[in-house]
Amino acid sequence: MNQPATPVPNGVPPQATWKRVLDSRFTPPIFITLILLVGNLSFGILESYQKTLLAIVTSIAGEMILGRIFLKRWPHPSSAYITGISVGILLRSPAYWPYFLCAALSITSKYALRFRNRHIWNPSNFGICAMLFLASDSVAGLSIQWGNNFASLIVIWILGSLILWRARRFHITATYVTSFIALSFLRAWITGDPWQSEISPITGPMYQLFIFFMITDPKTTVRSRTGQCIVAVVIAAVEFFMRLGSSVYAPLYALFWVGPAALFIEMWLDARRARVIPVPIQSRQTVHP
Repeated sequence: MNQPATPVPNGVPPQATWKRVLDSRFTPPIFITLILLVGNLSFGILESYQKTLLAIVTSIAGEMILGRIFLKRWPHPSSAYITGISVGILLRSPAYWPYFLCAALSITSKYALRFRNRHIWNPSNFGICAMLFLASDSVAGLSIQWGNNFASLIVIWILGSLILWRARRFHITATYVTSFIALSFLRAWITGDPWQSEISPITGPMYQLFIFFMITDPKTTVRSRTGQCIVAVVIAAVEFFMRLGSSVYAPLYALFWVGPAALFIEMWLDARRARVIPVPIQSRQTVHP
């Protein structure tokens, strides 16, 4: 006899519930909020909650206004929230205006710096690099590590990996991390520094935002899986040389240059393929006497 099926609460199996949670548009904002709370409560990574809130409000307001003007609709605020909170975490300044300006630049870049209907920079990466380039006397980037408590780091890595796995973008993070670690050993051999000190930056909160949000941004990465992995390796390689030159913000600068270059190459290849239009072979007509 067939056993009766075990009833499922609310008619939804637990696996389906977890998939819905991981696929929700609110999951990345919740995840980045977790990074903020863990980092700040444990190690004080924020300049202040007020400055971070200013960056978040500026990002969401800018997204709503520009989206309504250019797209004729109200965009979903989750992307702007991630941009604002990234600015709040990664930027350091005693003043308030850099948080407002950086968030505004980040969101504006999505609408102003476009090519063939695509924005070519990750918004927060563009805004933060612009501030580091243009206002280096007033701002700095986050340089605080998690410390020796790896429990929080493990939780963040597990959650981030699950989210990226469901989004089919985990291969980008895995490729970059593998390349970073391999090049860290090479850098340690070249400089004579301990390999632990070369690998340790990837455990910091800046890198958690970088590997889970910036390099995996669907809007500013190339389409093919192979291309995404190649770009991740190139970013790690450019960062490698920048670190040899003692660049503190090497990963941010590497993405700033490599990401748009990869998109332009992809768009150039697409245009080249579109120009090659195959000529159909005319079938011969049989002439009957």
